[in-house]
Parts: sequence; structure tokens; C-alpha cells
Amino acid sequence: MKRQTSTVIVVSVLAVALAACSKAPELNQYGADPELPKPNRTLMPDMTIAKPATWGDRKPSVPQGYRITAIATGLGIPRQALVLPNGDILVAEGRGGSAPNLKPKDVIAGRIKAKGNTAVKGGNRLTLLRDADGDGTYEMKTVFADKLNAPYGLALVGNALYVANQDALVRFDYRDGQTRADAAPTKVTDLPSAINHHWTKSLAASADGRYLYVGIGSNSNITERGMTAEVERARVWQVDAATGAHSTYATGLRNPTALAVQPGTGTLWAVVNERDEIGPNLVPDYLTSVREGGFYGWPYSYWGQHVDRRVMPQDPQKVASAIVPDYALGSHVAALGVAFSSPAMGPQFADGVFVGEHGSWNRNPPVGYKVVFVPFRDGRPAGDPVDFVSGFHGEDGMTRGRPVGVSVDPRGALIVADDLANTIWRIVPDTASATPE
Repeated sequence: MKRQTSTVIVVSVLAVALAACSKAPELNQYGADPELPKPNRTLMPDMTIAKPATWGDRKPSVPQGYRITAIATGLGIPRQALVLPNGDILVAEGRGGSAPNLKPKDVIAGRIKAKGNTAVKGGNRLTLLRDADGDGTYEMKTVFADKLNAPYGLALVGNALYVANQDALVRFDYRDGQTRADAAPTKVTDLPSAINHHWTKSLAASADGRYLYVGIGSNSNITERGMTAEVERARVWQVDAATGAHSTYATGLRNPTALAVQPGTGTLWAVVNERDEIGPNLVPDYLTSVREGGFYGWPYSYWGQHVDRRVMPQDPQKVASAIVPDYALGSHVAALGVAFSSPAMGPQFADGVFVGEHGSWNRNPPVGYKVVFVPFRDGRPAGDPVDFVSGFHGEDGMTRGRPVGVSVDPRGALIVADDLANTIWRIVPDTASATPE
């Protein structure tokens, strides 16, 4: 009886803390030099529920001169998509993770976050979409492979299709135009999956196809489970595609949720979700090039040498070596997708990257819930982000979608996976082939 009473008291205190949340001040947190306030630790972070609603006859907003179409609906939590050479689209569907709660606040946070997610069961499969006549309508939707384990990252190298499940990197044999995998996949290498607080495994292939890069998130916000739980976490692996042998490519990346190799330069880029619970404007999620052997701060520091005093023991030597990321996207936007653009997307959006922002759960007012375009110049980010697909979180306070993966079709289309509406969106310039509105 005493235990039940204590639980009620704790929950009540936390509920009061939630009710006391106030709106966060707006700061300039974009680009190479974001405003960083002092850390502000509270009993509970702000929590603003996404309040899901259906799209009905609405659609996300896109810039003038572009149009958006839902090309697939009724999916099982679409997370990332891959445009194949023949124009088919593969969609990875599923949801993973198995981390136990550590504190009463984790239980409350989990329940609140769940209210902003889909109730649909994860598909644990790859779905193939095909537009056979090129009119913008994808008339085929078929299962390419199933019985996977929370697939996320996708990459095609020649005739090898790689899939990053939450526990292993696997390979399918692929031939142009294939609509169903001929056999079960071959394991390339196991991936860290014990606890799996951040379960998603992002994936990209080197320009020559020799290496695969796998992003592996941390097992905590800020080492609450101890450093043993963080062995081989919060980093990017480099995997030899032929042998499966892996080595650490970069460390200190709390949750590298999406990877992309820059055309022309071969440079690896990532979007990274940073730490929570030190205020609504800390710490900015970011876009960065990833240097081989580089250390990016987690858990000891953020945005270079800003020390996180919660981490014990401290490591001044590691902090001194921390690389400052290239480009801040804003705190808690939850960037989960990144893709380099091409001239086929139109002159304004020809040079840069698209970033899918899943949206905050711990900030008032909410941020993210959109796809932004970060312009590049001379191979580097240059300028403020531009909203490219927005309206997922409406002015009425309802959330109708949450973007995750973004992929660029070189013929002139952006493909966006929406894991709340369980929809794939296609955005094209008006001059491109698309279904009439």
C-alpha cells in the first residue's frame, strides 16, 4: 500500500511540474553559430502532446510552383525510403526498441510521447511502390520483403540491396525491376542491439560502394544506464561491404539518425539528435560532415566544448578534442532524414540538402514537424533553412503527420515518409510529371 501511495505522489508531483510548463523563448539556433542559453535543469522537461488528427481533405504545404501528392497510404510505420534506378521506391516500415524505463518520469514521458505516435503496428517489411507509366500515380504497392526486424536504413550498391535492421546489417540480391526478394537476406554483420534505447540504424554507402556507413544511437539521453551500456554506441561504423568487417569511423554522435554521401566530394554527412532535459533551447540538433576519427562531444560536451556537468566522471581531454558541428537545425526538432538535392528540383532548391524533422515532444511551442531545405554553396551549408514541406502540425494545434526519411528522385521529386499518417508523399515542380490536383 505504501508503494502505491508513493507512486501516486511521484506521479502527482510530476503532473504539477508538467502543468507549470511555460513557453520557451525564441532564439536564433540555425547555422554555424547558434545562440546557446545556459542549461536549465527541471524535474520534468516541457511536454506538448502532438494531438494526432487525420488529413481529411488537407495536404501539407509546399512552396509556390510545387505540388504534393500522397502516393501510398495505409503503410505500417514508414521510416525511410530508397529510390531505385528504375524509379521504383522501396519503403522500410517498422518500429523497434526495447529499453526499460529507469525512473517514474520515464513512464510518464513514454505515455505522453506515445499519444503523438501512430497506433498502427509496425510492418517489419520493405514495401515496393511502382509508377509504371510515369504519370505520378504509383499503381503498384507490394511487399518486397517481410519478416524483418525493425528495418530502417537502406542502400543499393550494384546488385546488392543493404538493409539496416535494428540488430543486423543484411543484404538481398537485387535485379532491376524486381518486385519481390527471391530469398531471405544474408547477414553482413551484427549491429549493437542490447537495450536499444535508440534503435534506428541509419545507412549510407561510400561513393565507390566499398564501404557501408551505419549510424548507431546511444542507449540513453546522457549515460543514465552507465558507460557500459554505451559500448559501441553513439557512433558511426564503417563496414567493409565484401567481408562485413567493421571499424569505428566517428564517435560522440548521440543519435546519428540519417546519413548521406555528398555527390562529387564523397564526404559523409549526418543529421544528429542531441541530448534533452537541460532546457527547451538546448541542445540544437544538427547537420554535419563526419570526419574519419572525429569525436563530436557526446556525452561529455555539446556544440564543441560546452561541458555537460551531468556526466560523471568528466573528461576534459575528450572535451578539448570535440568537433563543432557544421550546422545547427534548432533544439529538439528531431531530424530523422537527410538527402542531397539535384538541379531537377528547381533552381531555388538545386544545391543543398533536404532534412526531415519529426518534431519535438519536449518543447512549448512545438518545433520541427516539417521538411526543411538547407542551401549549400561551395559544398558547405550557407544560409538559413527554408521550409519546403510544412503544415504537419497545424495552427489548430493538431498534428496530421510527422516526416521521417527524405529521398530525392533524380528525375525531379522529393519523397517523404510520414510515420504518423502512414503515408508516402511526393513533391515535384509543377513542370514535372505529377497527378493533376
